[in-house]
Amino acid sequence: MSQVTAIIGLGNPGAEYDATRHNAGFWLVDAIARSAQSELRPEKKFLGLYAKVRVGDHELHLLNPTTFMNRSGAAVAALAQFFKLTPDNLLVAHDELDLPPGQARYKNGGGHGGHNGLRDIISALGNQKQFHRARIGIGHPGDAHQVVNYVLGRPGKAEREAIESALDECLATLPLALSGDWAKAMNRLHSVK
Repeated sequence: MSQVTAIIGLGNPGAEYDATRHNAGFWLVDAIARSAQSELRPEKKFLGLYAKVRVGDHELHLLNPTTFMNRSGAAVAALAQFFKLTPDNLLVAHDELDLPPGQARYKNGGGHGGHNGLRDIISALGNQKQFHRARIGIGHPGDAHQVVNYVLGRPGKAEREAIESALDECLATLPLALSGDWAKAMNRLHSVK
């Protein structure tokens, strides 16, 4: 399995979306940039905010697409083509309705599970699904008809703190994942309640 060399956060651009649950993927990439004392900057050719950082011994491309969520694939494809990355070089961070706030999970491959950002990336990569995911729990409103308003809503204080603690755990397990020790990274991340 090849090494992850790029981490892409999913979310929507613009101040009105910054604090919404759907932007949890952006929050993780922002946290990685901060911990590497770097800052994401606009990069037209990748249709997003980009930084190159070091995490431990690993050089990483960080990208938060500024296309909207359902057009994320264009930015991911542009980055992948420019740096000649394969799907298994990519770790895509996204909000996950099926996990409660405070939990996060790594996953390799799989479908889009109804997530429009993942759906667009799979399509843009030529229906290749074998990229890594960091699934950041945001919980579920309990009714499918409320999902759109829910993901575009802001988490309350306790919920946001739970999500932040899950992001901290992602940061703590990232070096293991980047070294290719997914089993250990998953074991540690997935045991956090």
